[in-house]
Amino acid sequence: MIEFEGAEPPTLPYKSKFQAPTSLDSLAEILSWFDRLQPDFVPRSVWLRCQLALAEGFTNAVRYAHQDSPQKQIDIEVNFLTQQIEIRVWDYGPPFDLEKKLQSLPTFPDRSAGGGRGLKLLQDIADELSYQRTADQRNCLLIVKYYEAVFPKKPT
Repeated sequence: MIEFEGAEPPTLPYKSKFQAPTSLDSLAEILSWFDRLQPDFVPRSVWLRCQLALAEGFTNAVRYAHQDSPQKQIDIEVNFLTQQIEIRVWDYGPPFDLEKKLQSLPTFPDRSAGGGRGLKLLQDIADELSYQRTADQRNCLLIVKYYEAVFPKKPT
């Protein structure tokens, strides 16, 4: 379900929220929702990177944060601002130190490994990346991507 707060797109700023069950089967629906949000002024290359970051953030919440709590919901919020997209993924898993984890990862992850590349990928995509415990005992993964808006030229 798509829920806009504030004005309908493309008037900025605007935000949309989505709540998904803890299941990798939900990923296709999440990405479909996200694609319907795409404004014309966000460059396609930026959009695709944000889509990949959202998929990775959600997948990590399912596989790691909620591995022992599959009944919990995962909340997602996308905020569109003048020159940035903010993606938030909330989970109920145990908190961890994202910075410390990123520092402990190898510079070049093993491509043949079944996993372990997701956080590095998020770090490469995001212009800002954080994972914080919130007052309501959830964790919030924040992915911020900056962009230069591309507006179509008006006919003269």
